[in-house]
Amino acid sequence: MKEHCYYVYILTNKNNEVLYIGVTNNLLQRIYQHKNKIFKGFTEKYNLNKLVYYKSYQYIQDAIQREKQMKK
Repeated sequence: MKEHCYYVYILTNKNNEVLYIGVTNNLLQRIYQHKNKIFKGFTEKYNLNKLVYYKSYQYIQDAIQREKQMKK
């Protein structure tokens, strides 16, 4: 059985002025999407494309719980 891996990550902009916290199951792909502004929204508006933190989790529930804790 394939083991799953989920990531909580934090992005910021060039001047470290704004933070974004997210969850994904494919960190490399998600960072590529942020850097290339593939999706319009908060990260595109504030040019958030510098990864400053990530942590992996085996279970999505744990990753989501940690994301919510960090956003508080």
